[in-house]
Amino acid sequence: MNTYLLEYKIILLGILAAFLFALLVFSLSYLLVPRYYYTEKISPYECGFDPFEDSRSRFDVRFYLVAILFIVFDLEVIFLVPWALSLRHLGNFGFLLGLIFLTILTIGFIYEIWKGAVDANEG
Repeated sequence: MNTYLLEYKIILLGILAAFLFALLVFSLSYLLVPRYYYTEKISPYECGFDPFEDSRSRFDVRFYLVAILFIVFDLEVIFLVPWALSLRHLGNFGFLLGLIFLTILTIGFIYEIWKGAVDANEG
């Protein structure tokens, strides 16, 4: 039982070392980098033009839905490639689990279409 705790202590020590290193790097960059603030640097920038409105205005929720759709389909591709490559070794059970995974993603995509997340004409 002692060896199991030792393995966790090593992991916690690694996490602590990473946290302290990140804290050290951020502290050094804050202390050593000179800061020059002037009007041009701190002004908002939109393609060379003066900003049309406040940069902290609200976005339509469809932007977030499209971003979530993009992430979902990226994850789908990431999981489908190894699944397709190892399908011969997985057998029927692995094939069935892959189909369940694809079914869940398809239901989610149909829900997004039903909610109007991908409708370009709306809004």
